[in-house]
Amino acid sequence: MDYLSGWCKSQKRLDGCTVIVTGSNTGIGKETAFDMYLRGARVIMACRNMEKAAAARAELQTRGGTQAGAGELLPEQLDLCSARSVRQFARRVTSRGERARLLVCNAGVMMCPQSRSEDGFETHIAANHLGHALLSLLLLPTLIQNAPSRIVFVSSYVHAKHDLDLDDLNFERKPYNPFQAYCRSKAANIMFARALADKLKEHNIAGVTTYSLHPGVIRTEISRHFDEAIVSGTTWMFNNVLGPVFLKSPQCGAQTTVYCAVDDACANESGLYYSECAVTKPSKQCQDVDQAARLWDITVKALKLNLDKYNPFGDQHPTDEAFI
Repeated sequence: MDYLSGWCKSQKRLDGCTVIVTGSNTGIGKETAFDMYLRGARVIMACRNMEKAAAARAELQTRGGTQAGAGELLPEQLDLCSARSVRQFARRVTSRGERARLLVCNAGVMMCPQSRSEDGFETHIAANHLGHALLSLLLLPTLIQNAPSRIVFVSSYVHAKHDLDLDDLNFERKPYNPFQAYCRSKAANIMFARALADKLKEHNIAGVTTYSLHPGVIRTEISRHFDEAIVSGTTWMFNNVLGPVFLKSPQCGAQTTVYCAVDDACANESGLYYSECAVTKPSKQCQDVDQAARLWDITVKALKLNLDKYNPFGDQHPTDEAFI
């Protein structure tokens, strides 16, 4: 499928920039980190498992060889299912004075068995949406300070299969369905990117832009829960039968992410949804400004952010008082 797909053609350099890529120890996150590394960026590989992050870093450094102009790769611990971990990560990044200009919200879970995060949220909505939303809001003053900056949310075309139920984020009213949970969390990515873009415009901040995207169907480790969620053998079928013919390679799958992160062609666009390195329309729900605004309010409440004590659109980093 790679030869039929869109590829980012930008040769833009990122020397002197810090780029944060969540879930960069595997799949398209690792390929995104590698691309940014070759462009000269200082890449913070934000990963839950530090052993895997260290192994990925060693592999990418070997792949990069002696290529002139390569940047740095810095593994850093981040568990998106823990607000405490997200806050600690953001505090470390800001206290070091990192010149962060790109935040790529890539990490995620797909069709895992029903479970809850450290903070009591359904795992898909916690890892795929709430953790990234909190990370974005905590790092926003840094991104504003180092503008022009971008925040990229990796979503999926399956967001259109099930609308996000804004009254039941945690499947407390309906029976849990792993595919539906994944679809809903991906819709949340698109809606939050739109809501954040609207809030940035409302606060007259032109230097920070947001993007959401469908990377394609990729041969990655994200299928690891399929045997539990569907039937034994599904993971093998996905990777070994469908994979060679119908699925993209991780490098190809990273191209729309890279496009949204660096290409000048979309530098003045914000809050839009992309596929194959081009703007496309998301689901009807994800085009609804009012629903996006409602998700914003629900998200802020769920994250226990006190916006009277912390203004993410200002120039001050959050203190402990920012959390209710």
